[in-house]
Amino acid sequence: MSTAGIFLVALAIAVGLVGIVVLLPGMLLVYGAILVWAVVEHTVASWVTLGIVTVVVGATTAVKYLWPARRMRRAEVGTSALLAGGVLGIVGFFVIPVAGLVIGFILGVYLAELLRRQDLRRAWASTVHAIKGVALSMGVEFVGALAAAVTWLVAVLVS
Repeated sequence: MSTAGIFLVALAIAVGLVGIVVLLPGMLLVYGAILVWAVVEHTVASWVTLGIVTVVVGATTAVKYLWPARRMRRAEVGTSALLAGGVLGIVGFFVIPVAGLVIGFILGVYLAELLRRQDLRRAWASTVHAIKGVALSMGVEFVGALAAAVTWLVAVLVS
């Protein structure tokens, strides 16, 4: 692959890493960029790298969903609260671009938990657990995408 091609793959990976923080499907972009690189390179090293990255992305995705979900279940955050947070987050995104997503999510979780628990403090405590769960999920995804990016970088530098 040419230097320009490697630069474009690196740029796509960088955009994916930033995308995770700004709530875009960053892991998918990182994986897609490495997949395109492997197909174009078509060497043993590129396919081995893609295999390693696939395992990293798969494990990260599993942990990203299972670990925060288990913590929220222990904190008794209701699934309906997360759904309400997601819906109000999407609505909020269009009402107040970008920041509305976060505000809407927090408001949705809080209102759903307030309806369910009928207690301001317990509803807020559940909301805080939900926020921590989302942050944990994003953190796990970022670390996994970063590990995939480093794996790719090492393969490029070695080959």
